[in-house]
Amino acid sequence: MASVSVVGLLAVSVIAATLGAKSHVVVPAYAPLVENISSSPAGKAPVVTVTGADFKFDAPESIPAGITEFRFVNKGPSVHHMQILKLTGGKTFADLRGALANPGPPPKWLKMLGGPNAAAPGSESNATLALEPGNYAIICFVDLGGPPHFTKGMISPLKVVPAKGAGAPKPKADITASLFDYNFKLSSPIRAGTHTIRVHNTGRQTHEIQLVQLAPGKSVGDFIAWIGNMKGPPPARPIGGIAGLEPGMSQLFSADFTPGNYALVCFVPDAKDGKPHYVHGMTKQFSVN
Repeated sequence: MASVSVVGLLAVSVIAATLGAKSHVVVPAYAPLVENISSSPAGKAPVVTVTGADFKFDAPESIPAGITEFRFVNKGPSVHHMQILKLTGGKTFADLRGALANPGPPPKWLKMLGGPNAAAPGSESNATLALEPGNYAIICFVDLGGPPHFTKGMISPLKVVPAKGAGAPKPKADITASLFDYNFKLSSPIRAGTHTIRVHNTGRQTHEIQLVQLAPGKSVGDFIAWIGNMKGPPPARPIGGIAGLEPGMSQLFSADFTPGNYALVCFVPDAKDGKPHYVHGMTKQFSVN
């Protein structure tokens, strides 16, 4: 069995190259945080907006527990995502930094909680999930053939505190996407329009769902082949999904679908051989009419 490091197990980086790279600039360990929590109509989840740029997050330092919708706005010239990590067992942000520097296996106290997956520059993605009080972090594991973005500053602590009141109910999904070792299953065909998709990991490993819109005439096979050399224009554009999600977990995201061809891809490295799950066949192409 291959040895998988913390970074290697958690990274979902290949998608980052889908729009090419700009020059990288080193920034401080992490950027200052700003409050950005919006109230929502009664019965709907509060919205937490997180802005990502090259290479920092602007995000709240703390948010109340409960059902929460995260909206990730990518204002950088590079592709970014927003992976949510939960630090259990009383562990702190300093402990997380130590774990990320450790070439050994990921600690058991570090949990992958999904979050808005990769969005192209100038666009946004979203994820809705339930959060319990505790210590968390948001992080970008994307790389462009170099160091992951968190090493350049895209990592921030997040404190979840007890909420006042009953909180919002979980929104309803009209489509379910099941993740397993190694494929995706949609509960029904996706038609043009806006859909809320419930992502449920039924597999034995951590998986993600990266949604990409394929360029006209291109296939998911073209996209995977392009990943191998990254020459020429990218045959797909990242438009969200759910970042790394541990077995048994569920999360929701919404997306607008226009007619065309799309694909679902999992880039999470395999726990056994370290190869991205798409190498094991974890891709699914579909058409929207």
